[in-house]
Amino acid sequence: MVILGIDHVQVAIPAGGEDAARAFYGSLLGMTEVQKPAALAGRGGCWLRSGAAVLHLGVEEPFSPARKAHPAFGVAQLDALCDSLSAAGHHCVPADGEIPGVRRFHTFDPFGNRIEFQQA
Repeated sequence: MVILGIDHVQVAIPAGGEDAARAFYGSLLGMTEVQKPAALAGRGGCWLRSGAAVLHLGVEEPFSPARKAHPAFGVAQLDALCDSLSAAGHHCVPADGEIPGVRRFHTFDPFGNRIEFQQA
């Protein structure tokens, strides 16, 4: 058996968090919402994508944010993204130099989930 890639990453959000998720991942990060299949739509949450990156935001109760585990998104303009996130009130924590040849930072979504962005 050979793994061919990652289809998607799922991150938990609290019940009723869809609008905040759409604002952060959609409006701020530029991801596009993908319609969930009818059989899954009633569970809440939302699915988003940008390029090959697919993110499923699923409702989890009780909710507890992922403070260590996280998705890492590759971006073309790391500094511009950090500026946009900072202007929207999201603190960017630099992590440059830890991986040779990769510039990166971490931030947290509106629910406290850790998110990484990197540029090679």
